[in-house]
Amino acid sequence: MKQFSDIISKTENSGDVDIIKGNFKIAKSDDEKRLAFGWASVAIRSDGEVIEDWQSDIIDPEELENAAYDYVRLYRDGGEMHERGGVAVLIESVVFTEEKMLAMGIPAGTLPVGWWIGFKVTDEDVWGKIKDGTYSMFSIEGEAERIEV
Repeated sequence: MKQFSDIISKTENSGDVDIIKGNFKIAKSDDEKRLAFGWASVAIRSDGEVIEDWQSDIIDPEELENAAYDYVRLYRDGGEMHERGGVAVLIESVVFTEEKMLAMGIPAGTLPVGWWIGFKVTDEDVWGKIKDGTYSMFSIEGEAERIEV
């Protein structure tokens, strides 16, 4: 399995806030329904290893969970390559934390601690690019304050 630092596509710096963009493979898609599912972000691998980005930053699972909730509450819109929105709608979102997995009966070490998402793709051109493999991953973008640990 690749580390987050192996799959980050770009990092920009905007003052004191780093904007991080990362790619995660689309794990499942349904051609007929135009549905695509996969990991939006992973904080801790299923083997317990904490994932660091290129700047040795770590996404705290609680911060990831809060960010996911804010995204679902405020946005739910899927975009294309961080350039245009309105190409997909969020239809599924769950942050798998250790507590939630325990409550669901998922044995420790089965899944990573991370954010799983699903989108209904509404744009014909974007769906074509998913089907032909041009877009094979989800790409995230976010802002965060860097805190020394």
